[in-house]
Amino acid sequence: MLWTPTRIVCNTLINLKSEIFGCYVRILVRREHSSLVSLSSVPFKKGKGEHRNLRLLPTLRLYPRIMTKEETSAERDDMQIDGRELEHLQVSTIPGGFSADYLKLYYGKLFPHADIYRWLSYGNDGKHPACDHSYFGRREFSFTLENDIYVRFQSFNNAVDMENSIREKCPYKIDIGPVYSVDPAKRHAYAQSGNNVFAPVERELIFDIDMSDYDDVRYCCSGADVCLNCWPLMTISMKVLDTALRDDFGFNHILWVYSGRRGVHCWVCDGRARRLSNEQRAAIADYFRVYKGGENNVKKVNLTGPVLHPFLARSYTDVLKGFFEGKLLASQNLFATIERFQKILEIIPDESIASELLDKWQGNRRSSISKEDVNVVRWEQLKHVLQSGKQKAQGLRRCVEEIIFTYTYPRLDMEVSKHMNHLLKAPFCVHPKTGRVCVPIDPYNCDNFDPTTVPTLSQLLEELNMSGMRSESEDEWERTSLGKSIKFFRSSFLSPLLKSCKMESLYNSKVKQSKNALNW
Repeated sequence: MLWTPTRIVCNTLINLKSEIFGCYVRILVRREHSSLVSLSSVPFKKGKGEHRNLRLLPTLRLYPRIMTKEETSAERDDMQIDGRELEHLQVSTIPGGFSADYLKLYYGKLFPHADIYRWLSYGNDGKHPACDHSYFGRREFSFTLENDIYVRFQSFNNAVDMENSIREKCPYKIDIGPVYSVDPAKRHAYAQSGNNVFAPVERELIFDIDMSDYDDVRYCCSGADVCLNCWPLMTISMKVLDTALRDDFGFNHILWVYSGRRGVHCWVCDGRARRLSNEQRAAIADYFRVYKGGENNVKKVNLTGPVLHPFLARSYTDVLKGFFEGKLLASQNLFATIERFQKILEIIPDESIASELLDKWQGNRRSSISKEDVNVVRWEQLKHVLQSGKQKAQGLRRCVEEIIFTYTYPRLDMEVSKHMNHLLKAPFCVHPKTGRVCVPIDPYNCDNFDPTTVPTLSQLLEELNMSGMRSESEDEWERTSLGKSIKFFRSSFLSPLLKSCKMESLYNSKVKQSKNALNW
């Protein structure tokens, strides 16, 4: 084949990139009117193993000499790559999924190390006298490495140490634990001294809600699977808890995070919340506890007393009732089959009423009730029977509320919230099963959160690969769909939190100075 200046330049670039980056690249050449050459490098497999030495290379444009019509015609006949004609080549995308190579790039280019450090330092990373410079170094981090190797009690003195360790070890999951009285990495030295000084002294108040705990009331999915029909159960859980934490307990700095697969995590980061004892945490968790009983208990919600607690009444009126009747009835088809409405009828303590409704619904399965409104019609019939004047004296009116609470009220992992030393996955981790990033959720706009559109690891790297060169003032993540999540984390959570920490630190400093003056 006759090598034109265009082909010589291309060949030189391939050898140069291979020598510099130590990796294979595939070159896409696209010819236009003046023999314009566009080179886009994309990774591909080296041998039979995983992607090795993955690099993100910029798109280069070269403008070689103008070729004659005869030269162009001759070149088009024999210029092929991997046996395919140039005109039909397309840039191949980064394969989906999760891999250690992808994760290394993510930790190196996109993970917000500095923001995580600033958050967990709570203002103790400055130079003012009230700073506790040992604070961050007493925080426990836990890494889950490849092949489920679990490494607990990691600690770091500063942001650089943390970032270097994460980039070097490339953990598949990062969990955050409490702040201990001493450096957790040196706990054995303190234990040998005979003084039992290693104990958790501070930890965010946390909540963990998992979709798999709703498997008995959702029929679209089960286990780790979620869809847009059942995800609203997580949405209303966020609404109920967020409102109560702010209005009933006075907390302000609350971070909601998507778990990356099938649930949500809540971090309450106010100073008062971080300093709660285990007993106080258990009391708050019990305040939210309505759903009780094991798998063998038919009735798992018992609302006692003449009236509902104000928190429960507000949750029922403002959130739960409308969601159950407006969305859940139809999306889960709760009255569409005998197996499903029997489960609801079992909650009614009066067997005669339950049998009456069961016989009625079994008898008119082929009646005029259409498929579209069968759930609504049967629910209205059930409400009419239970809330009629005849049944009011029997105390059955509360059954309607109990059914709604059973199907919609947040189901918390109580043990996670009760103990300071419980670990919870860090925000902006990547879930190894789905490849999705654990992004923050805006509790005031949670209705619009769609877990199926959360960016994946491969998607982010593809966005980086296709975005070209960045400006000096631009962070890598600003060129990806992760950017809006990091900006939200900074503006809506981190900045107000650090401002509050600064004010609290100044107040404590003045109080200390006043005490010293009085002692003098």
